[in-house]
Amino acid sequence: MPIPDAQSLASGAVNDFIRDLASRQFSSTTQRIRRHFLDEYLRHAQETTGTIQITVGELMDPARADAWLSAAAAGKIRTRNTLYGSDAAAYLNSMRVRIDSCNAFADFLGLPGRRDSPPPARGFSLTPADTERVLHDLTVRRPVHANAATSLRTAALAALVADTGRGVPELAGLNVSALHLDGDARVEVTDGSCPLGDATVQILTRWLRTRAAITAELEGSDPGYLWIPTKPGRPRGGRPPVKPGLTPAAVRTLHAAHRTLVSQLLGTPLRPGALRDYGAVR
Repeated sequence: MPIPDAQSLASGAVNDFIRDLASRQFSSTTQRIRRHFLDEYLRHAQETTGTIQITVGELMDPARADAWLSAAAAGKIRTRNTLYGSDAAAYLNSMRVRIDSCNAFADFLGLPGRRDSPPPARGFSLTPADTERVLHDLTVRRPVHANAATSLRTAALAALVADTGRGVPELAGLNVSALHLDGDARVEVTDGSCPLGDATVQILTRWLRTRAAITAELEGSDPGYLWIPTKPGRPRGGRPPVKPGLTPAAVRTLHAAHRTLVSQLLGTPLRPGALRDYGAVR
């Protein structure tokens, strides 16, 4: 693949760069992240110059890169609202990935002048009040375009993580029978039981109602899994798609839903385990 020169259109060069990553078997996640931030860089350049015809030389001008990074750090180019507002400053790790993406693109183009990439910051975490707000938004408001049942399942699981201090792999195997939501509410886990706060009980109760509506479509008895898929599975081998509820939701499915939905609310990924230190919903 020929390397784009300074007079090549930047949009085409970005596409060539992503194809080069794919040919070198970089993960789809890396390709997606690199494209996301380079597209953001290109949009910023197009908006500031008033033209979409940006060349590689114009895009990779150090002053233009400085302007993009400064605007991003100040939250001026956010494309969606977050828990802290649409103009909140960018997170440190997001800025680190922006710089890494710019450096990788420059390496592909054979350009000098790599920028120093800051060390990874400690994982983002929430205050108790913010934890409660995230759970509320997942339960009541839900992110734009999010499936209502998936958002509610994510909120219920996140509430259990916060209340019990247990991780998703341990909670993923629970059955409905592990929940005791009347009186002294608690959930049975592998080594005993954990008390549940009122807010968690309310969220779980809503999830159980949603879950019951999904499993009502099944033929036969309820399999009892607490966490079930909210959509039919993919058809395989010419067979019809598997109805949700016949099998438990996989750990990777629960993690992916959490990552996607919470990222939309916060503007940054947040692992479920980050909720364990707070127990904000008690």
